[in-house]
Amino acid sequence: MAAETNSLPVTAPQSPKARASFGDRLIIALAIICTFIAFSPFGYAILTSFKSQWKEGSIIPFVQFEPNLQNWQTEFGSGGPETFKALRNSTLISLGATLVATTLGTLAGYGLARFKYGVGNRNLVSWFLSQRFLPPVATLIPFVLMFRDLKLLDTLPGMVIVNATFTLPFAVLIMRDYFADLPPEMREAALVDGASEFTTFLRIALPLARPALVASTLICFAFAWNEFLFASVLANRDWKPYPMLVAGSDTVRGIDFGFVTTRMLIAVTAPVILSLMVQRFIVRGLTFGAVKG
Repeated sequence: MAAETNSLPVTAPQSPKARASFGDRLIIALAIICTFIAFSPFGYAILTSFKSQWKEGSIIPFVQFEPNLQNWQTEFGSGGPETFKALRNSTLISLGATLVATTLGTLAGYGLARFKYGVGNRNLVSWFLSQRFLPPVATLIPFVLMFRDLKLLDTLPGMVIVNATFTLPFAVLIMRDYFADLPPEMREAALVDGASEFTTFLRIALPLARPALVASTLICFAFAWNEFLFASVLANRDWKPYPMLVAGSDTVRGIDFGFVTTRMLIAVTAPVILSLMVQRFIVRGLTFGAVKG
């Protein structure tokens, strides 16, 4: 009996390092799967933009096609004037709305972080946050009536105002959280040295808040660039942005998916390039103060 017991195989306990390496491999596999799911729409769009409408007789239409530049040539050839005008409109509207929202949001964020107000800072922050929960369609008719009386329909100032209105809460909340996490001793030292409140904000707080400023600027620009609802009602001729051009890609024969994906890829190019250029500022600006020891 003892011999039989001794002859049984002995399994060595799994080391913590082996368990950790299995966990790491599992995380990497899940990350690869999630990345594939996230980028698969862009892969489909890129493939579709280089092919014409599906032809009869193809067994696998996603694979069996001859790549061509017909959609891109149409977009920048015969449709070039309309395309460039829509891109110009989107650029001017987005830059104007971003400038207004970021400027006002930075000032409001600093004020909420450094001063106390009678109605309560928490109530003010909650009010700004509530603007993002308000359905934009609920304010559409009031905007139309106001802009009609002010003669701002289908104008650049009107589109800048409406886009800045709905991107302003992002700038206020991001900048407020960043300014609140800055050491108050720096502000107090500057005030003791004779600097005014505005000088302290301009020369000390604002340079330190550059990552948050870049993050809020990019977020405001992306939301203004992608805005479609208000543009479809408030700008129907001279100041149509590019998203309206993408939505109007259907023809009398149906939707030309190759043409739609071409315009979609053009539409996402600007925000993607800006994100890659300032990626390190975005990560730092959005995560500053998230983890405190």
